[in-house]
Amino acid sequence: MFYWFMKTIVAGPLLRTLFRPRLEGLENIPKTGPVILASNHLSFIDSVILPLMIKRRIYFLAASTYFQGGGLGKWAVKRFLLATGMIPIDRSGGKASEASLQAGMSVLTKGNVLGIYPEGGRSRDGRAHRGRTGVARLVFESGAPVVPVAMIDTDKVMPSEGNGRVKIQRIGISFGPPLDFSEFDGKDRDHATLRIMTDRIMDAVVAMSGQEYVDEYGAASRKKLEE
Repeated sequence: MFYWFMKTIVAGPLLRTLFRPRLEGLENIPKTGPVILASNHLSFIDSVILPLMIKRRIYFLAASTYFQGGGLGKWAVKRFLLATGMIPIDRSGGKASEASLQAGMSVLTKGNVLGIYPEGGRSRDGRAHRGRTGVARLVFESGAPVVPVAMIDTDKVMPSEGNGRVKIQRIGISFGPPLDFSEFDGKDRDHATLRIMTDRIMDAVVAMSGQEYVDEYGAASRKKLEE
């Protein structure tokens, strides 16, 4: 109830008025059944805006750090994220990664929409980075179609490295045609196959976002920026 109230009465209309999003390709999102929305990730606000812009409800796998911290402000953010379908996950790797995949599969087996950032986290330099193969594993295990998504200029609204202030300006969201991975049906789910599928997803996202692509993981790029 809170989700639909925020989406249709409060946050949805407000954000549409403030950011006047250019929406392209909404017809590419299946009206029913499981689907994976694989998006680039430029800003924290991506996870707020995207669910409010489409008719179907999206369940996002979100870093557990978004749900941590004390104080009234942090509590309000946590409650909002949970109410809008965010699923907190541990991104430390190993068993935590497996648990994240199971959480994603739980969403898809119920016939819902799963939002995922193949890069694993927000881009700190505005470029697109190598995707992690978890998204391809979800495709194999669920059989769900993948719709590539490009968030455009959301980093100008709320930069990843900033003071949390929001700048009012127009943004864009593009949804590409569902990607066809039927050629991999019945094939071994080895790393090489998972990498090909993941790269194909990122290629589709970058083609719409216009970002420069860097063939390294976002964590490696962030480390270089900190050196």
